Amino acid sequence: MDRNRAKQRLEGCYITVPTMFRDPDLEVDPGATRQAVRFLIERGINADNGTLLAGGAAGDFSTMTFDERVAVVGAVVEEAAGRVPVAMGAQTTSTRELTRLARAAEQAGAEFIQVSCPFYFQHTEEDFYAYVVKAAEAAPDIGIIVYNTYWTSAAVSFGLVERLVEIPNVVGLKWACPRTDAMEFEDVVSTFAGELTIIDNHLMFAQSAMLGATAFEVHLCNYWPEWGADLIANVKAQRWKEIQLSLVREAMPFYKLWVEIEKTFTSGDGYLDKLCMELIGLPSSRCRPPTRDIREGYRERCRQMMIATGVPGVIPA
Repeated sequence: MDRNRAKQRLEGCYITVPTMFRDPDLEVDPGATRQAVRFLIERGINADNGTLLAGGAAGDFSTMTFDERVAVVGAVVEEAAGRVPVAMGAQTTSTRELTRLARAAEQAGAEFIQVSCPFYFQHTEEDFYAYVVKAAEAAPDIGIIVYNTYWTSAAVSFGLVERLVEIPNVVGLKWACPRTDAMEFEDVVSTFAGELTIIDNHLMFAQSAMLGATAFEVHLCNYWPEWGADLIANVKAQRWKEIQLSLVREAMPFYKLWVEIEKTFTSGDGYLDKLCMELIGLPSSRCRPPTRDIREGYRERCRQMMIATGVPGVIPA
């Protein structure tokens, strides 16, 4: 694997593509998922400004079987057809399953897998290091993106990043961390941006880009791809003020509604993306349980949020 090329391919919007299901049986709907990928590409997402994550958290990985996860990444890879790089969500509590997922992603044609420290048990850094090594050995030609999911598992420390970066096919770090006066977010971004593609998962896009981050977790792309394409153009042009203002004007209302739903109704990921996609006319679905269906209770609130932030093509009530 050419590590420098893999790092470059990972730059841009990191778009977690929701997995679509059929109503009412909630079986995987590859056709609707493929249509979401077509929409992204037709509206401006390409290899210069994006990477597609198949079967991540917003892609319902936690509710799918191994075979379903492999089928979803296969559908996304086939539809992308090399026009946009594809990563496969490979989070799991089992090292054995991780190695199977890594090989399956490689065979399907994905360029990357996303891994995070196994959840449920409070694993040590040494556990996680060995876990990533096994994935790297199982699929040496695939790039590994380390995801710091500190809210569900042991956090990734600065010292662990120093060790992980020595693994030849670790090419990316999807980074967020608790905010303290020690400025851990800025410390890791500024230190490792030359060795890894840093994916900002903290919505600090202007600041992280100034410090060397070159990829950004962007949920808005699923219903507004042009927003993401403009973000990357602004990053390349170093228009820091415009980046920050657009986050406040257009992204913050989406995230505020998401947080409200999390606190008062249901938890999960991808459900608000899916509702927004439905409201611009894309095929969509609910997430699988235990996440509950938000569509009826929040459809009008979501529609008004989208209109107020300038999303094109919102379907009238």
